[in-house]
Amino acid sequence: MTTEKKEVEIKLPYRLVPFMRYRFVAFIFTLVVSTFCIFTIATKGFNWGLDFTGGTVIETHFSQPADLGKVRSTLEQNGYPSALVQNSGSQKNVIIRLPASAGDTNVGTQIMNVIHQNIDANANIQSIEFVGPNVGEELTQGAIYATLATLAMLLLYVGFRFEWRLAVGGIVALFHDVLVTIGIFSFLQIEIDLTFVAAILSVVGYSLNDSIVVFDRVRENFPKIRRGTSQEVVDISLSQTLSRTLMTSITTLFVVLALYWLGGPTLHSFSLALLIGIAFGTYSSIYVAIALALQLGLKREHMVQPVIEKEGADQASLTDY
Repeated sequence: MTTEKKEVEIKLPYRLVPFMRYRFVAFIFTLVVSTFCIFTIATKGFNWGLDFTGGTVIETHFSQPADLGKVRSTLEQNGYPSALVQNSGSQKNVIIRLPASAGDTNVGTQIMNVIHQNIDANANIQSIEFVGPNVGEELTQGAIYATLATLAMLLLYVGFRFEWRLAVGGIVALFHDVLVTIGIFSFLQIEIDLTFVAAILSVVGYSLNDSIVVFDRVRENFPKIRRGTSQEVVDISLSQTLSRTLMTSITTLFVVLALYWLGGPTLHSFSLALLIGIAFGTYSSIYVAIALALQLGLKREHMVQPVIEKEGADQASLTDY
């Protein structure tokens, strides 16, 4: 009894791109960027926002659309250089956030006196809230626990679904994307608030999705392409998914850029974190996740399940006599 093995002709949308030929250059670049981010975080730390450090939040209502730039400059000239000013719902509703060091029991009255004298005599206070250091510490712990819990669940998922070399590559790519994003925020000393935490979790999900698309195509192509080396199979798989990766990344970047330019100061940290995370997430799905798996020795026999012959399959059947 003979078994014929059929080879499948793989059709690419365009010519093969030799991604893995440049993986060692990418490894050096990744190592340099990661080391720089770790050094920056260790030396400069983070610029924590009021959500984590505590402070005073004053909601005001103006009689006419407020000029946020003028409000910021006026508060800065009157001794409140760290005030964060943003719209809330409409152009007449303005939220003013002050750090804990600038807040006291009379801060609302002082702020309104400045506004009445220099900007709008008819403006009024809608509410004043004080976020204490204890609350800020609880928010910090909650954000850290949420991020770690998400990473742990994703690590379990990747570890059970894929061969261990692919799982290791996916896990390292996740940590790489998070490290680069928070490292750039640390280097630029951009304020970190709760929206940044939401962005980090979104980056983790986006990066993992990109890696899984590549992993699935590699796992699908190994049984089909029998003559190619492991590097060739990976290059073919990446070339097949390239159009999908580019279209998804570009369209997502358009949306995030719109959020950054049109969303106002409230969404700046969120949209900037997404911009950085999506860009490096696309890079890491190619030159961290699958490249590391290939470097760890990923081969066809790791992806193709061996065929187990049943006992007596090599013996002649009774009907042959």
